[in-house]
Amino acid sequence: MDSRPPVPEPFPVTKVSRSRAHWGWPLAWIITALLIAGCGLYVFHSCVRAPERVLDASGRLADKIGSRLADVASAFNRGTITTTFTSYATTMTGHQYLQFATLSQQERFTRADQSSTGFGYIPLPEVIVEADAPVTYTYYLDFKEPWEFQVRDHEILVLAPDVRFNKPAVDASRITYEVKKGSVLGDTKQATENLKSSITSMTLQKARSNVELVRETGRHQTEEFVRNWLARSFTDGTNYSVTVRFRKELNLPNVQPNKKPG
Repeated sequence: MDSRPPVPEPFPVTKVSRSRAHWGWPLAWIITALLIAGCGLYVFHSCVRAPERVLDASGRLADKIGSRLADVASAFNRGTITTTFTSYATTMTGHQYLQFATLSQQERFTRADQSSTGFGYIPLPEVIVEADAPVTYTYYLDFKEPWEFQVRDHEILVLAPDVRFNKPAVDASRITYEVKKGSVLGDTKQATENLKSSITSMTLQKARSNVELVRETGRHQTEEFVRNWLARSFTDGTNYSVTVRFRKELNLPNVQPNKKPG
């Protein structure tokens, strides 16, 4: 008789585990495939929706720009056309002036001096001194002065400030002096000094007299400037003609924001 106890058969867990292993791996692969497919669908959906979002954003931007780029009539109704013009003009020119003409002229300045002696009762011979010098005159309109705009059908009437000028630039290195008439008794040196000290005031007088000479040039340049502003700032800006009048032509006062000569 064999006294050893019988060996029990193995616990059936191994069989059950093997059975689960047969269907567990396919399930894992199926779940993984579903996850990959879901991610791909999300990415595809995002790519499809992105252009729509871009187009929607672009549309909103276009609407915003369109609301700013109004027509001329709307700008007049809102009362912002003068402000818009001033802002545009200052930005485009880089300063507050519209410089439209520069004249370079060779000027001749003449001064006649006559002194006396004998307590003023005996006149001395007249002394005449001349000076030749190149002078540059610059003319402009000031954007800080009043500008007015009126709409008449498809015409814009611009009431601009009057023409101003900078201090004339005299080329001192090229000035020549000449005594045209002198005498032994006359003081030609003093007459020459008097002429030198009066050249600045003479150039200012000449610059003022040249205003009428350059006025039409200033008118045409200003009209072109305003037309460019209308075309850039308003959707219907090119539909309007432009006419410029200066305040002095209508006998209106010209405000002087600074003490520049002119």
